[in-house]
Amino acid sequence: MSRRSEDKKRFEDACGLAHAMDLIGERWAMLVLRELAYGPRRFSGLKRDLTGISANVLTQRLTELEARGLVRKSKLPPPASVQVYEATDWGLEAIPVIANLGRWAARSPLHDPTLPMSHVSIIMSMQTLISPERAAGVAMRVGFRLGDADYFTTVHDGRLDVERTEPAGCDLVFTGSPTAIAGVIHGGAPFDTIDIEGDLDLARRFIDLFVLPAKVEATPALA
Repeated sequence: MSRRSEDKKRFEDACGLAHAMDLIGERWAMLVLRELAYGPRRFSGLKRDLTGISANVLTQRLTELEARGLVRKSKLPPPASVQVYEATDWGLEAIPVIANLGRWAARSPLHDPTLPMSHVSIIMSMQTLISPERAAGVAMRVGFRLGDADYFTTVHDGRLDVERTEPAGCDLVFTGSPTAIAGVIHGGAPFDTIDIEGDLDLARRFIDLFVLPAKVEATPALA
């Protein structure tokens, strides 16, 4: 993208929020950055998990985010040796903001929790929605097998820590599609819609750690 095109799209406003919109305000930009929250991703994986994005738009967003210092290209070590995209350290600083914006938007009566979720989305939602009060004193290791993505998470000190790695030595392992697992954890769907390795009472205790924010009351439109 040319410097002239970039300048035309900018807000003429010195507020930091306005500049944040200059950086990640385009359609798909925040979602692309979200998908890089837990490590490098291939272009094909990003396109698959960002439902509805075209290859051209994804290329454009990645190019813009790279030019702005939020994303960089790298290569996986052998034997893979393929190009991947990863968030820079500064780009990762925006992830908690994006996650909390998602928590805020989930209070909307118009939010549809039955729509598809990526594996990053469900893991990030759990990190955001864990209740420190309910998780106080709880310590457990919980793994997730979400298609071609594995996660190892630990509950401790009232929070959920995440690693994108093989879930070995876990107390529980959840296996299924991200959307199905979201349905169990956030939507109360029955356990038989996914696979759970481990004690089911412990699984219920884990699920009880996450609290969806209350919906706001719809405001009647003015006549």
